[in-house]
Amino acid sequence: MNKLVYTFMCIILIFAACKEDEPTSSDMDIPLVKAEATYPVFVEEDISYAEGLAHDESSSTPFPIPLYLDVYYPDNNTNNRPVFMFIHGGGFTGGIKHKPEIVEMGNYYAARGWVFISIDYRTTEELSEIQVNSQDELLAFYKGIVPQEWIEFAIQGAESPSQLQQSIAMYAAQRDAKAALRWVTANSDTYNINTDFITVGGASAGAITTIALGISNQEDFRDEISITDDPTLSTTNLNESFELRTMVYFWGSNIKLDVQEGVYNLEKYDRYDINDPELFMGHGTGEDPVTPYEEALELQSIYDSLGIHNTLATLTLPNGEPAGHGAWNGVVDGKGLFELTFDFLVERQNLNVE
Repeated sequence: MNKLVYTFMCIILIFAACKEDEPTSSDMDIPLVKAEATYPVFVEEDISYAEGLAHDESSSTPFPIPLYLDVYYPDNNTNNRPVFMFIHGGGFTGGIKHKPEIVEMGNYYAARGWVFISIDYRTTEELSEIQVNSQDELLAFYKGIVPQEWIEFAIQGAESPSQLQQSIAMYAAQRDAKAALRWVTANSDTYNINTDFITVGGASAGAITTIALGISNQEDFRDEISITDDPTLSTTNLNESFELRTMVYFWGSNIKLDVQEGVYNLEKYDRYDINDPELFMGHGTGEDPVTPYEEALELQSIYDSLGIHNTLATLTLPNGEPAGHGAWNGVVDGKGLFELTFDFLVERQNLNVE
């Protein structure tokens, strides 16, 4: 046996001997997370992920403002982290990314190995009160912020100026959430994010935005406005794309997709298909005039009809009464929202757990 052949055979034997001790390539591609809080958590606050057009009380034309997010990430040395982006609620009229429950959730997930990102977005607070009296003036006032078709549709259905403004904010919030997710993919190397394991979640208006983010097409809420009318689009990583693996929904609805269907004369449930991300829903049967439990049942029916895995966790309060809107303390069989969503993500994303 010549020396070259002998060396080659030795290498093969060495690899064969190590095979059982080393993870397979597929295992190495799957992030490892911890069952308990393990890592110290770093938090970077108020990172500007993009700009968007806004109004204040004195403006007659829109001007750019920065949009911010917070990043929670573990103090570990892995370069293979799953990511969970969360969108706060507030009825599209307000809300904050550092709501105490969201801060707690960010620390919960980052301490177990996730990168957790909480975003702010434009609401009616950034769009100011409507200062116009005619439709033409309205279209000019919000040019670059919302498409003309969206305003025209909103005018038909709004019963008050505040409802009209809320509808306009609903579009802007979606545009911003998509920009935030493109920022996540653009900065994945900075935070050692594996973009094959993206989760997006939200509460109330954030859940509404989450559903539209996961179900709508990449170009929706992005290409309806030209970069000429909205120069801030150039700050939103337009060259990036994303693919959600999982959505997490707390007391939300699919109303934004309903509006999109109405604005653009789409068929009912037009944007849903078998490739949509899997869905966890936490929703109680208690009184909820904003996002009733029937909204969750409708989404469950859509998902079931497409054969996509989904879980509807019907929340109760710790005292056993039905949970209503905003039930951050809701439970199912003694498990709270954080534990319920953790179990879902680990199981459905086949994450490695220690």
